[in-house]
Amino acid sequence: MILVGNGRVITRDDNIPIVENGCIAIDGNKIAEVGLTSELKEKYSGARFIDAKGKLIMPGFINTHMHYYSTFARGMANDSPPAKKFSDILKGLWWRLDKVLTLEDVYYSAVGPMIEQVKSGVTTVIDHHASPYAVTGSLFKIAEAAEYIGIRSNLCYETSDRDGEKIADEGIAENVKFIKYCNNKKDDMLKGMFGLHASMTISEKTLDKCLDAVSGLDTGFHVHCAEGIEDLEDSKTRYGKGVIERWYDAGVLSDKTIAVHCIHISEKEMDMLKEKDTIVVHNPESNMGNAVGASPVLEMFGKGILLGLGTDGYTADMTESYKVGNIIHKHVKGDSNVAWGEIPEMLFVNNRRIVERFIEGQVGILKAGALADVIIVDYNPPTPINEGNINGHLLFGINGRFVDTTIVNGRILMEDRRLVNIDEERMMARSRELAREVWKRF
Repeated sequence: MILVGNGRVITRDDNIPIVENGCIAIDGNKIAEVGLTSELKEKYSGARFIDAKGKLIMPGFINTHMHYYSTFARGMANDSPPAKKFSDILKGLWWRLDKVLTLEDVYYSAVGPMIEQVKSGVTTVIDHHASPYAVTGSLFKIAEAAEYIGIRSNLCYETSDRDGEKIADEGIAENVKFIKYCNNKKDDMLKGMFGLHASMTISEKTLDKCLDAVSGLDTGFHVHCAEGIEDLEDSKTRYGKGVIERWYDAGVLSDKTIAVHCIHISEKEMDMLKEKDTIVVHNPESNMGNAVGASPVLEMFGKGILLGLGTDGYTADMTESYKVGNIIHKHVKGDSNVAWGEIPEMLFVNNRRIVERFIEGQVGILKAGALADVIIVDYNPPTPINEGNINGHLLFGINGRFVDTTIVNGRILMEDRRLVNIDEERMMARSRELAREVWKRF
């Protein structure tokens, strides 16, 4: 039994949103009770006590779209011609990088950002992977890294035709094998989805294979949708319809499918997403960095589409997406009044709902019976905190490095800013060695 107490508990439970002088009782991998520190210390007198010292005690952050494989691009010199459009970024950077990754590279590409996530209080991640010349076993390598670090994970392989039919078939096989492995494992720490890259790199033949392969696996697709205008133009030219419309007609959309980005879509397609109860994940920093446009998040939100917030590999810190998500829509709309409610709901409510479509337990909430993903945030507010303003305090007052303790599934991964049973120095030293070799092959 572990008690995390003597702090201000932000539960995300509408029944008791904030508990002053609060405490979380953790029994195994679940929360046993939430209450007052004095009462729980007396009730569980033999438990180990972690003193939050007046800091915030919160559920861990959730990232619903990540790319671990992008890690070795950090600091890398790129001799490709300057990008004129989004597809130039894909061809000149990401589709060059993913081709030179080995299975060991895949492992260390995941370990680095996973460590950063622990340090930033991110406890659950849905990742989208690509390594076309190291496909087989790649998801299992990421799962191995996740088990070592202790991150709750949902993984998929990015099936694509861009490297030929043989590699596309390997991607399909890797997805199926991993999903079946996770289904048999029945562990809320590890789940699988079926990854697709994007409409513009998926032929009808390959799509049919993917639809056949996913049948009966009790999961959905994780796919980039209309991120760049080229994806829409390709779909219009080849199929006479928009990207979401193509997926709708083919049967890709479902309540377990994640349609990432959804920037260049029509209102009709928004209605299709809503009809199928499909998940959409917004990645504001990445969209700005790639200059692909701003997703019509506010319009989709108004239609009741389940919208989550991710990072797209741009960062491991969800508070960055939270901050940029708040301002990008104000900027685009020329209206300072928008996005105050939608973005925190995406991060603190919808990301939880998204993950819970794939697992049995509850995450992103501090209540009895929920999975024990708990963080302590070192924030001493200059103004009062209450139920109505907590999101504003987090928006303007913290970033990921304010997190000093991270617990996932009842396991302490970091305490007082010190990683527990994670050899960061060895991991990062080996990562740098491998990155040098990747850069030579790039």
